[in-house]
Formats: sequence, structure tokens, C-alpha cells
Amino acid sequence: MKNIYVFTGLGADERIFHKINFGKNTVTHIKWITPTKNETLINYSGRLAKQITAVNPILIGLSFGGMVAVEVAKLISVEKIILISSAKSTAEIPSLYKFAGKIKLHKIVNAKILVKANKLTNKFFAVRSTSDKKIISSMIGAADTVFLNWAINEIVHLQNTFVHPNLIHIHGTADNILPFKYVQANIAVKGGTHLMILNKADVVQQHILDAIK
Repeated sequence: MKNIYVFTGLGADERIFHKINFGKNTVTHIKWITPTKNETLINYSGRLAKQITAVNPILIGLSFGGMVAVEVAKLISVEKIILISSAKSTAEIPSLYKFAGKIKLHKIVNAKILVKANKLTNKFFAVRSTSDKKIISSMIGAADTVFLNWAINEIVHLQNTFVHPNLIHIHGTADNILPFKYVQANIAVKGGTHLMILNKADVVQQHILDAIK
């Protein structure tokens, strides 16, 4: 039995993992907290790490949660890190995002727009089924806009270059948020989108369980 700590994605909560069965392992979903003004990702990750009480746990990070998990693993000893639909270093962030960060284009897109799930966001995140659309709409609608604005800024300005030696990266080949061509994934999920945790849950679950073992 392993102690697993799960970091969900941007604007998401533990419901995003509702289709994943972690077996008999002990699973704790990390709760996002509101960042302080001008807080760095490193400092934020340190505050978040206080929720981890087990020794040498396994960290699982989805999307932005994976970026945070990588930072947390610099601060505590972990058995391994499993990233899903994420980026582990600045080299894996699309150039367009970095450019947007340089000219501060991302500041124009207010998070209040993002918290209103609609046809555009569903298409952007490749959400197809009615049930998945309801979950995404509910999570995004309840998201903290202060956190969203801060997190988007941290993504486009991601500075990490360190890759943990015990890191396993699972990524979909059809991810249109963090395109597969930019990442160095250990495991490729054919046709997997950014939200393959929902629409290819059975495949992703098996890869997670194999990685845990």
C-alpha cells in the first residue's frame, strides 16, 4: 500500500479523478489555497506541501498540478512523481505561451471569462460527453479567479529546469493545451486529449497503477 498525494489541474478539484480507481492505496487530494500577492510558484508549493504528512510519498499531478508537484518534490523526499497531461520543465511549455507571458497578453484574458464553461471551452478542452461537460462546468464555475489568474501567470513564466530522476510522464498524443510534440513523455496515450483523465480514464488508470507499482 502506497501513500499517494494528488494535485488536480487548473480550476479543477478531486472530481476530475472520479473515474480513476487507485486500488488499495491511501489517496489524499491536495486542496488548492489562495496565493498571496506576487507569490512565487516555489513559495506557494512550499505552503501546499504542508498538507503532506506521509514519509516518501508518491505525487500525482494533473496539468498545472503536475508543475506544482515537481516543485514540491524539490522540497520533500518522494518515492516518485507521476505527471498526467502536464509539463515538467520550461522546455515543455509551448513557445506561444512564453511569448504571451513576455508581452503580458495573458493579463488581458480575465479569469472570469474562463470560469464560464461554454461551447468554446468544451471544444478547447475536448470535452464530449454530457456528464463530463457538467463536471467541468461545475468545477470551473466554482474556481477561485484569483488562483486562476495567478496560476496562468506562473504557467507562462515557468522557470523549472530540474527533472526528478523518479518521474513518469503520461501524455496524450492529441493534447491541444500542452501539445505532445513539446514534451518528453515516458508513456504516450494514443488519441489522448488534455482531459484524457475523463475520456480515456480506463487507459490512464492502468498506466497510473503500473507506474505506482
